[in-house]
Amino acid sequence: MKNNQSFNLTGVHRRFVLTAISSFAASLMVASCTTSNPSAGSQASNPAANTSAPAKEEIKVGVWFFVADDILKFLGDSGLAAQEGLEIKVVQFNDWVQPNQALKNGDIDANLFQNRPFLEDSSKKLNVNLKLLNLSYLTPMGIYSKRYKTLDIIPDGGTIAIPSDATNGDRALRLLQANNVIKLKAGLDDKLATVKDIDENPKKLQVKEVEGPNLARAVDDLDLSVFATSVRLQAKLDLEPIVQETGTASKYAVGLATVEGKENDPRIQKLNRLINDSKVKKFIEEKYKGAVLAVF
Repeated sequence: MKNNQSFNLTGVHRRFVLTAISSFAASLMVASCTTSNPSAGSQASNPAANTSAPAKEEIKVGVWFFVADDILKFLGDSGLAAQEGLEIKVVQFNDWVQPNQALKNGDIDANLFQNRPFLEDSSKKLNVNLKLLNLSYLTPMGIYSKRYKTLDIIPDGGTIAIPSDATNGDRALRLLQANNVIKLKAGLDDKLATVKDIDENPKKLQVKEVEGPNLARAVDDLDLSVFATSVRLQAKLDLEPIVQETGTASKYAVGLATVEGKENDPRIQKLNRLINDSKVKKFIEEKYKGAVLAVF
């Protein structure tokens, strides 16, 4: 009887061990399955782990003046462009013709250097439909001289340099008229004034047309030179204007431009919003101290 009980207990013990081993093996298999993908648990508990930073799309933007360059670099350095998934490639030009020619040729996606009157004139000359989007900043035009502090002491027969391009030439002539240096013919309205439209010139001043970027150097040789602060800053000319435009001259504000039909490109729309960001306005105000005016 005792031997029989011992046998039965041994059998129970053996079944228990086999059951335990089977259970342990099963648990190892389950553990193996659940740990084969170490990130599975963290992804489930942290959905953000499945998202990644947006891929950056390159956009080529043409500039002439370094203020536009500074603004675009600020968008990159501040992280604003990255937040929109943009990588801004700045393309530098040395004159005022190439940036729009490059747009026409498709060499760049947009440019940031021109005002509306200039864009409209360029569209006609280059036979291309250009589109001006958001306005960014104004570089006021001023009348400069190294020889005189006021306009009333300019001598008879003195010399004045104005921009040779039609739109900025018109702008300079209207600034001279607003300060009683000359008087233009009546009825010009929105037409672009030229030197031939000077109706009254009491001091018989000689008006010379000079290519825009060279106007800052003209102050060394002439009595007066009329140009925007963009030209002065670009030339690193330490000279204050006798008089200059105010922020009300917003028709001459610089804006982002592209070819018509491309304005809805998502990259251009993102950049168009960014140049009017409040952080950009603060950057312009703090860096240029009134020499450049934000217009948004």
